[in-house]
Amino acid sequence: MSPAVPDLIIEILLSALIVIGAAFTCLGSFGLLRLRDFYSRLHTPTKATTLGVGSLLIASAIFFSWQEPGLSLHEILVAIFLFITAPVGAHLMAKAALHLRVRGQSGLPPDEILDGRDNGSPSESGTGAPEARW
Repeated sequence: MSPAVPDLIIEILLSALIVIGAAFTCLGSFGLLRLRDFYSRLHTPTKATTLGVGSLLIASAIFFSWQEPGLSLHEILVAIFLFITAPVGAHLMAKAALHLRVRGQSGLPPDEILDGRDNGSPSESGTGAPEARW
């Protein structure tokens, strides 16, 4: 194998990661614009865009590790931070929206669940499974 072949393989890998990252980021942005309610709009950026930016960061880490001596860990640290903070931020926004009673397309759960009065008691059927209330 000539020295150009590994370079070609790395360039193809980097190109694929960049195209995948750009596609996920574009789909996440498009979903943010097109989806109707808050909860759907919250789901799209935290999933698709996180995968897109993560793919771009991995491509960047591979590129700089390949071009310079040593490993490039800056991008990996940013990706880890992104993968930790995006779900936590989405969860907090969803909890705030439920607290403020923001309605989605399917409506809201009953008030006793939103107010924390649902104690998770077993159903009256005696099976021990909680009842589906919404």
